Amino acid sequence: MEKTEQILQIKKLLRMLDTGTTVDAGEIYENQTSNYTDKNLAGREWKTFFCDTPQLVGLSGDLSTNYSFLTIQELGTPILAVRDGQGQFHAYVNACRHRGVVVEEEERGISKRFTCQFHRWTYDANGTLVGLPKQEHFGELETEEFGLLELPSEERDGLLWVHPDPDGQIDLENLLTPKLLSELETWKLKDLDFLGSDTYDVACSWKLAMDTFGETYHFSSLHETTLYNAFHGDVQCYDTFGNNHRMLLCRRDIDEMRRLPEAEWEITTAALPVYWLFPNIQLMPSKEGLYLVRAYPDPDDPGKHRSLISFYLRPEFSANAEMREVFMMISEGFAEVIRDEDYAVSASQQITANSHALQTVIFGRNEPALHHYHSTYERVLNAVGD
Repeated sequence: MEKTEQILQIKKLLRMLDTGTTVDAGEIYENQTSNYTDKNLAGREWKTFFCDTPQLVGLSGDLSTNYSFLTIQELGTPILAVRDGQGQFHAYVNACRHRGVVVEEEERGISKRFTCQFHRWTYDANGTLVGLPKQEHFGELETEEFGLLELPSEERDGLLWVHPDPDGQIDLENLLTPKLLSELETWKLKDLDFLGSDTYDVACSWKLAMDTFGETYHFSSLHETTLYNAFHGDVQCYDTFGNNHRMLLCRRDIDEMRRLPEAEWEITTAALPVYWLFPNIQLMPSKEGLYLVRAYPDPDDPGKHRSLISFYLRPEFSANAEMREVFMMISEGFAEVIRDEDYAVSASQQITANSHALQTVIFGRNEPALHHYHSTYERVLNAVGD
């Protein structure tokens, strides 16, 4: 974030703290609980938001060296993301062109070759078919036409994007807006090192998972003994970028920072930025690194989802073994708060939604991100049609 924008946003936070106010959506929003249970709606969302939309699958640090790879199982299409011998990022359908068996089963690693266990057809990091046992017995085949099927992919400012449809297109200016792209560039995400990750299968809709990141009104109650020790509850800045948004969660460190000259103010001291990237991403950069949360629906059950939480560290901290260990402990603790506090409440909400006892729930004027989530989901679906 540019320094002038940092100062502007910090002043907003300080003004809200001093006046006992927060962001105001202007009205209450009534949300249908069927949005979390309707199987027909879930099917439309799966196709529109996930199958037909470019997906953020990780950061450059996930593919830190040539020949490193990453597999993604949560998007219907099995995906193999690879950095080739020249350092270029590629994505392929993770399936052998012979009989469709998954080629690489490991979640991540380093390999120059990917071999199907069924008949040992082998592919290199450029997706080229380089090994076909007993080809003379198999029959004539133009091997250059039977490499791994490539998917549209783009590496931009440290973010790895893949379209799960081989015929899809990636237009990040349209997806994120030029203004948001410019701001994300300032975080230097390409320099971050992958530290670790965790995965949670939760009995709640992926949208309820997103909802829990949409306000700080609950910090003083749900997170009374955890996050509330580090954050002022119910105080935030909020801005939208097309389908996406940025929240700034007010850290308690702002209380001491305000005594410093403005030139020494830092947004990562005053706040935790939380970027929602449509449809299912929470991106949280900090002074030390970054948290990436991805929530994926269960295509067969709208009341279940999988969350992947990844941790990254800036190189100046990553080089220090003690700092890596400390940040890993902090990251795991943060993820456990999400799992044991936020997602526990989300699962409780899902039970009520499944019962159909409440037709609607409400989002307050102090919860604009929730308004934006659900109005965006509805608007995008309406634009596509049935």
